[in-house]
Amino acid sequence: MDHPTKRTILEVLAGRALKPPPVWLMRQAGRYLPEYRAVRETAGGFLDLCYAPKLAAEVTLQPIRRFGFDAAILFADILLVPDALGQGVRFVEGEGPRLDPVRSASDLGRLDPGKTSEKFAIVAETVARVRQDLPSETALIGFCGSPWTVATYMAGGRGSPDQADARLWAYRDADGFARLIELLVEVSVAYLDLQICAGADCVQLFDSWAGSLPEDEFDRWVTMPTRTMVAALKQKHPGVPVIGFPRGAGQKAERYIAETGVDAIGCDTAMPLALMQDLAPHAVVQGNLDPLLLVAGGAAMAERVGEIKQALAGQPHIFNLGHGIVPQTPPEHVAELVKLVRG
Repeated sequence: MDHPTKRTILEVLAGRALKPPPVWLMRQAGRYLPEYRAVRETAGGFLDLCYAPKLAAEVTLQPIRRFGFDAAILFADILLVPDALGQGVRFVEGEGPRLDPVRSASDLGRLDPGKTSEKFAIVAETVARVRQDLPSETALIGFCGSPWTVATYMAGGRGSPDQADARLWAYRDADGFARLIELLVEVSVAYLDLQICAGADCVQLFDSWAGSLPEDEFDRWVTMPTRTMVAALKQKHPGVPVIGFPRGAGQKAERYIAETGVDAIGCDTAMPLALMQDLAPHAVVQGNLDPLLLVAGGAAMAERVGEIKQALAGQPHIFNLGHGIVPQTPPEHVAELVKLVRG
């Protein structure tokens, strides 16, 4: 069977169904790979790695060399945007990110969009290095966090199970919170524009905490900012596809597609295959294998891969996980997954 090419993954994003579907995985560059861990040790801290274009490009390319995925995704982090704004981001080993919280309209004065260009240019250099060394048949995906999800970290000062600080701010002072979202829309569009100009073939918007919002708040803080971003990116780069990943959207996903204009939607593990089938006429669907099935491997993984492929056969579909690869994933299971998808 022909190996999918860069041209064909972009054809799928343009709405063409292919058999087998192209495959890439969220967080495919990361701690589960021994070669990543070796580079990380030489880099120092996590942010040091993100801001070292030669090393960040190397870890972006590692899973392509090992598994031959149909797309590489830029190695970076969604919190590079608040870091570039001057919020102050640090990663605590074993605990995750820590930020100096921004929880009110008055706190917004600490953020400086004029400062972002220096750090964004470093990431653009990584993109250019990857593009130069990437096999011609492999697509390159740029990305950023969506405004709502990034705002939850900015307000909370860290990840949280309920995103309470951002939700409370949005309820108590919707206009003030809207100023933060508008700022994030503006700088994120500029960030993605740089990535595309440096060589990204398409981009993905990660809204990992979209599922914590009720319907009206989802429309205001997830759908509307995404629509603004997609429109701005399409104006600058009409032919560049945009993938939205509103994790936890569930039944709100169809309206999200219709209102935002995304070309494809990333589907999380909880999304039923029947709903993915319903979404397929409206946008390319991507996902939704449970990352823990990739840890388990074996017959359970093989069975579910078969079910996903069968359910979406004849529809434009990109095979992926419902969230990122977890660190305890055996690399040999990833190789087996790619074989199953292409088999």
